[in-house]
Amino acid sequence: MEGCMTETKSGMVRGYIRDGIREYLGIPYAKPPVGELRLKRAVPYVWDGIYDAAGDGEPSVQYENGELLGSEDCLTLNIRTPLTGEKLPVLVYIHGGGFNTGSASLPLYDGKAFVRQGIVYVSIQYRLNVWGFYDFTVYPAGKDFDSNCGLSDQILAMRWIHENIQAFGGDPNRVTIAGESAGGTSMLNMIGAPGAKGTFRQAIISSAVPNAYFTHAQSKEDTDLFLEGMGWEEKDVAKLKTVDAYAVQKGNAYMSDRHQYKNPGYFLQSPVLDDLLPQRPLDAIREGAAAGIKIMIGTNRHEGSMFVRPEKTVFPNSWEMIEEMFQKNGHENAFAAVRDYYEPQNGRKVNGIGLGFIDFATDYAFQVPAVKLARAQKKYGDVWMYRFDFASDFMTEIGLLAGHAMELPYVFQKKDFGWMAEEQK
Repeated sequence: MEGCMTETKSGMVRGYIRDGIREYLGIPYAKPPVGELRLKRAVPYVWDGIYDAAGDGEPSVQYENGELLGSEDCLTLNIRTPLTGEKLPVLVYIHGGGFNTGSASLPLYDGKAFVRQGIVYVSIQYRLNVWGFYDFTVYPAGKDFDSNCGLSDQILAMRWIHENIQAFGGDPNRVTIAGESAGGTSMLNMIGAPGAKGTFRQAIISSAVPNAYFTHAQSKEDTDLFLEGMGWEEKDVAKLKTVDAYAVQKGNAYMSDRHQYKNPGYFLQSPVLDDLLPQRPLDAIREGAAAGIKIMIGTNRHEGSMFVRPEKTVFPNSWEMIEEMFQKNGHENAFAAVRDYYEPQNGRKVNGIGLGFIDFATDYAFQVPAVKLARAQKKYGDVWMYRFDFASDFMTEIGLLAGHAMELPYVFQKKDFGWMAEEQK
């Protein structure tokens, strides 16, 4: 395995040539957010000597598939490049997972198919759930913490890439950003955040949730559930300075299971509107924030199939919940028309849920906001839309249909990944 050296503004990096691709894995773009930097925004990092970028960095702390995993020391990025070439186009990928789970180090996201087409590929890790997207500043005991820590990670990563990618053969003026689900929503973060301005020219926004942005007061609705799940009072927020990084996943799981029943239609903890993100990206786009940026945005036909469930649902699963949602938002007069539109589709059941509820969730969270965004952007620059409709036999059998994330193995050309591998059995 042959090594290769590259100098960045943060220090020297040793990469490795594997299978005809140069790989620089686990490069730190920020100081580890631990100790005094816990629940603080990302801070640039400069190292002495040579950083050995031999392997993937750890994902953020999370509870995934019944397992606690990840590390607080997670602010790294991966770069893969062709063996030769200068000023090559760059693709920066931000992974999804509801700002709650996920990792740039999944084999699905290695980006090798892009590199073989002459593209410099970058993927980033960022803080998730409690350590990245909860807002504790609303409590007196949380005044020492920062909001939008995970968003600050993404912004700093984009600035690091802009300043250093030329050393890896990439063109800082030919950067496309892309992501799916929370990664797609992160594309909107980058458009709406002044700190990321000028770091990219194109954005591919897949299955984003364009309205998943909270005021501080709205975010507190979910964070109060977190405290309840931890058995804490508001004064106990100060314990976050020293509590075990994994221990807080108890409260995070409690919140995730119950937030939809408290406030139907609410999203999981997402960016809040503050100095890093002064307004909802959809509103910013209406005012020209993405002028000159080429955008592709799209959704899958049955996005809601992953989220509408008989129990512990992530979006409303009954007309009672939807009616409550409309009432709390001052749109009770529109409820009857919405019910009459979607109810006929409930004759078909998918995993015990009427297809009408799945289609409502798809339209509410994903498809209609995507259309609104495309229309808003149209007068400022080039914009394309797509919809992924393919539902394989296997996906139909297990009830996900053309569901959320089903396009990813096709995007990354991973025929042996997950449901793709099952389809071929």
